[in-house]
Amino acid sequence: AYCPFVVPISYSSALAAAKDAAASQHYPTSTLFMVATPIGNLADISLRALCALDLMDAIACEDTRHTQHMLNAYGIKKPLIALHQHNEVHASDALVSRLQQGQRIAYVSDAGTPGVSDPGAKLAAAVHAAGLRVIPMPGASSVTTLISAIGLAQVRDQFDTQGFLFAGFLPNKGSPRLQALQALRDSSRTVVLLEAPHRLTQLAKELLPWGDRLVTTGRELTKQFESINTHACQDFEAWLLADANRLRGEYVLAIHPLPLQASSGED
Repeated sequence: AYCPFVVPISYSSALAAAKDAAASQHYPTSTLFMVATPIGNLADISLRALCALDLMDAIACEDTRHTQHMLNAYGIKKPLIALHQHNEVHASDALVSRLQQGQRIAYVSDAGTPGVSDPGAKLAAAVHAAGLRVIPMPGASSVTTLISAIGLAQVRDQFDTQGFLFAGFLPNKGSPRLQALQALRDSSRTVVLLEAPHRLTQLAKELLPWGDRLVTTGRELTKQFESINTHACQDFEAWLLADANRLRGEYVLAIHPLPLQASSGED
């Protein structure tokens, strides 16, 4: 069914709803707030995140243009500070100084939860090292979004394995990448990977030897052209190359566990 609502319904109503829902939460000064943001669909921002962002003295972010677009959608106007993988150490020092002056600072990455596969971990570590507080604000995650759609409970029943192994982005190339893939291939759990568009064909070739082990791919999750597909690893490359559109957008992949016989080493 088509959702008739446009985000936001209005700037004032969105922020008013956020404040009504989250106003009882304590938002201390001299604190870094790690705020999860939508992975594609702006409507996935939490009311608590909107309330917090509107209270901040400044918002540090991976890409100021990307974050400005999100803030504009909800009528939030705050100073933005760039903090990304190339300047995280230097920018973290400056943010710690601002926190020590009693400010509230939020950090957001381009999508999802910061400090996992995106920048933010060094910032959080620097804030902890300065004896200051870090408050996480959960939200959308491509990893749990995909896992929720592939029937992990059924996988547990069939393969007698619990949970999943999140490997994030593999090393870019060379022996570290090959070693990481080999270690993951031997895992008896579901393996979750993230991959950028320009390395998708490389990954597909590297998964060919995994044979009939299943892989579920999530592309453009939460967006208009979201697609979730399951195929054998040996068929992944052919499926990927069959449509040029499949090479666009970041992927999250869940490689299903080895069958019990294969994972236990039995003949």
